[in-house]
Amino acid sequence: MSQDLKAKIEDLNSLILEGKALEGFEKYYAEHIEMSENDDAPFVGKDLNRKREEEFFNSITEFRGAAVKEVTVGDNVTMVLWHFDYTHKDWGVKTYDQVAIQWWENGLIVKERFIYKP
Repeated sequence: MSQDLKAKIEDLNSLILEGKALEGFEKYYAEHIEMSENDDAPFVGKDLNRKREEEFFNSITEFRGAAVKEVTVGDNVTMVLWHFDYTHKDWGVKTYDQVAIQWWENGLIVKERFIYKP
């Protein structure tokens, strides 16, 4: 199972790095996905989270880069340490590292949590 998850998370990361994050979202996220940031309550459902992702990407005014620093694969869980550098229309210049933790069932992400310094 971990080899299968390794291939899936590598494909998802590649799609994100190619500017195809929404394509990756459609391919790898379950309909009942729960997504949360730090200790905030989760946003539940693919439609709601798709809208949030679209709003986020549409609010980036300058993209300087993203990089995968580390990937860990466990039993139905993956973790990715990302580095991001962009300018957001509301938040300004953002340069930070973020850990994304994905919990998988039946080949799809059912829960994802992003951890970063606010």
